[in-house]
Amino acid sequence: MSSPDSEPPQAQPFAAEAKPGETPPPVQPGSESPEVEEREVEEEEEEEKGECGFCLFMKAGGCKDAFIDWENCIEEAEKNKEDLVEKCAKVTAVLKQCMDSHSDYYEPILRAEKAAEKQAIEELEKEKELEAQSDKNATNDGASGSKSNDEK
Repeated sequence: MSSPDSEPPQAQPFAAEAKPGETPPPVQPGSESPEVEEREVEEEEEEEKGECGFCLFMKAGGCKDAFIDWENCIEEAEKNKEDLVEKCAKVTAVLKQCMDSHSDYYEPILRAEKAAEKQAIEELEKEKELEAQSDKNATNDGASGSKSNDEK
């Protein structure tokens, strides 16, 4: 049995449980509202269904609908073995425009996209240089090869 000198009961985790006229007890670290816990359960269930972290991030921002449209287009193109770049160009443009409009949230994705684009351009330029060098060497080899054949 508890005596009046015993420690006070532990604070309730939810401020809403305070009685009228009382100061609500502090929310304990690590405890969260039922809404937050419910959202976390939903996110865990989505992840269990195969929802990736990237998809969850994209859907949590202002471009959820545009992302879902894009995702559906990609899935349909893959299922039907269609060219997804051609098929999904419009929904991709809408998604990109939306992300630009919500750049405060999507900034990490936009930054990564720009870095990937820059790297792709650099690699393409290197390939072109190597191809040009290869063509130049083939031309030189062909010219010197024909002289060798003439000399024989």
